[in-house]
Amino acid sequence: MHLIAAAQMVSTPDKAQNLDAAVKLVRRAADLGARLVGLPENFSWMGPEAERAAAAETLEGPTLSRMAEVARERGVTLLAGSLLEEGAPGGRLYNTTVVLGPDGSRRAVYRKIHLFDVDVGDGTPYRESAAVAPGEEVVVTDTEVGRLGLSICYDLRFPELYRRLARDGATLLAVPAAFTLMTGKDHWEVLLRARAIENQCYLFAPAQGGRHSAQRVTWGHAMVVDPWGLVTARASEGEGLAVAAVDPELLARIRRDLPCLQHRRLE
Repeated sequence: MHLIAAAQMVSTPDKAQNLDAAVKLVRRAADLGARLVGLPENFSWMGPEAERAAAAETLEGPTLSRMAEVARERGVTLLAGSLLEEGAPGGRLYNTTVVLGPDGSRRAVYRKIHLFDVDVGDGTPYRESAAVAPGEEVVVTDTEVGRLGLSICYDLRFPELYRRLARDGATLLAVPAAFTLMTGKDHWEVLLRARAIENQCYLFAPAQGGRHSAQRVTWGHAMVVDPWGLVTARASEGEGLAVAAVDPELLARIRRDLPCLQHRRLE
């Protein structure tokens, strides 16, 4: 049995401040005994749309270098939430999450497939695809806690992605997110629990949670959900951690006694 920690942040346009906050949370989680720690979507920068390109980096840039350093320092596997990655076609960016091993090495890279182009009724139109290109690869990677399937925020609304991840052997699903207040209050927990139940996986959801600017407020409620769909840890308001155990015996028992993944008829 291993502990995992889903961090909750309130990131701003101040990248240095955000990275300091992220390092503090990773260290706190490690001190609590977590072997896998996750940061939210856009953990290193949450700012105006017009400044996206200036905030972007390569995967060899200072943000992931700093995160690799703290993963190595504390000997944890670190899900580096997501950051804006340079180099997508047409001068656009990728919204990218990276898994770093306990030695600081890069274990997996996932680029967000489903982009957030919606009007949710909060007065702000969201057009992620104006600056961000979609990824194409479904990514699962091995960790000491289990086989980890990767996704980011809006991906949560597309169950076919998670079924692919489960089919590829995932036992733990990561959803680093920055859900809006309008959608989060009604949909966040419901969707997280549904993805956990239907795929019989632990679900690990770091989140942005608070006011980032006059125009942007996120729902938060970072959480861990077990494969029966029970919320086993939830962050309070603002910066914090949701820490819970991953129990391989519980996972195996649920999959044995209710073998719905074996009963699939459609792909």
